Amino acid sequence: MKIACVQLDIAFGNPKENFENVERKIREAAKQEAKLIILPEMWNTGYDLTRLEEIADKEGNDTKKLLTKLAKELHIHIIGGSVSTKKDSHFYNTMYIVNDSGDIITEYDKAHLFKLMDEHMYLKAGNEKNLFEIENITMAGVICYDLRFPEWFRAHSLLGAKVIFVPAQWPAARIDHWKILLQARAIENQCYIVAVNRVGDDPNNQFNGNSMVIAPWGEIVWLGNEEETNGLVDIDLNLVEEVRGRIPVFQDRRESLYK
Repeated sequence: MKIACVQLDIAFGNPKENFENVERKIREAAKQEAKLIILPEMWNTGYDLTRLEEIADKEGNDTKKLLTKLAKELHIHIIGGSVSTKKDSHFYNTMYIVNDSGDIITEYDKAHLFKLMDEHMYLKAGNEKNLFEIENITMAGVICYDLRFPEWFRAHSLLGAKVIFVPAQWPAARIDHWKILLQARAIENQCYIVAVNRVGDDPNNQFNGNSMVIAPWGEIVWLGNEEETNGLVDIDLNLVEEVRGRIPVFQDRRESLYK
């Protein structure tokens, strides 16, 4: 499967500019013959949390309209990164997964809120997993800080996820953690990890990309730079079963010891 990691700069608190940029980048990736496209975290507003009442996507309507239109028109699957949404009077950090028919197949609200960027003060956490199928392959999607919770990744991989997507706004100050944790999650779950981080700055943080695609053995298949780019990668999904067969981690688990 040919995938495109759309590594973006994000205009702080400016949904109009961000929607226009995302559409351009998705169309570019489709022209490059990507079949599946993944976006970064909170790409519609950035972390302009104090203005969510004004700028968050109401019921996710604008995001859903754009992603479903592009997916259907361009015949691509879209892992929609995440956007700030307002739903039922609460704000969320929400991911939409859209298939190449233009159908929204899952919606996920970030489960673990990051206090260092004040998410807990403005956003409500989700309580559901994000497992889905694209072209008969079981996949999963989590968001940024979820990466620090290995049990959340294991919960999805135990249900069959062969690819786990991780959109993020991971600051440059902790980028080494990002790289190491992503490789660890790939190795321990024997799956592909496809992670897209933003670039650029906001008033409080610097972001330096380093988006990654990591194979089930832990090899870095692609590493992004610090600029806007569409990282194009072909992944061999047969490798997941090969690795899981060679070292049967899931069969050798002793779940009774872990409680």
